[in-house]
Amino acid sequence: MGESELYKELGILTKDKSKWEESIPYVSSLLDNESEKIQAKALWLLGEMGLEFPLSVEGSVSDIAPFCDSQKPLLRERAVNALGRIGRADYRLIEPYWNDLFRFAKDDEPKVRLSFIWASENIATNTPDIYVDHMPIFEKLLYDADDKVRMEAPEIFRVLGKRRPEFVRPFLEQLQKIAETDRNRVVRIHCLGAIKATGEK
Repeated sequence: MGESELYKELGILTKDKSKWEESIPYVSSLLDNESEKIQAKALWLLGEMGLEFPLSVEGSVSDIAPFCDSQKPLLRERAVNALGRIGRADYRLIEPYWNDLFRFAKDDEPKVRLSFIWASENIATNTPDIYVDHMPIFEKLLYDADDKVRMEAPEIFRVLGKRRPEFVRPFLEQLQKIAETDRNRVVRIHCLGAIKATGEK
């Protein structure tokens, strides 16, 4: 099957959740495909499948993780995101790789830094306590050079603010200042949302 046909097949599978669990081994096998496009789609789909069926995707996590070291930014981005989705469902499955994710806060590619924030939000949704000592990493991302990264960075503060407001309170002054001064409207709105999530006015 050629790349375009395979990609189309994966697109159909993406929409048919009734076949997800039984298709996990097949999608995992596509991580060995020579096409970056197919590998990227498979990584993304495994992340979504893992959110729905974490125990069934457990055996694939060790196949996903090596893509975090890929020279191709798209594959790093998708691997980080997949670990985040799986980790949201069951942190235990991605725990061996969790500490390593923090290096992506400084990745050269903005989309990879963005995926790191998304992954952290996903994991923190159900396992917030592990982030207690890592807040300064997210603080730096509030000032990222890339607009999309800065738009997303306050969202991890919002996610944690709802669950562990004490983690976010030390940064309320900074969030307020950014909410008042940042040139990007979405950044300002998201900072206000993070402040509100803590219950502070």
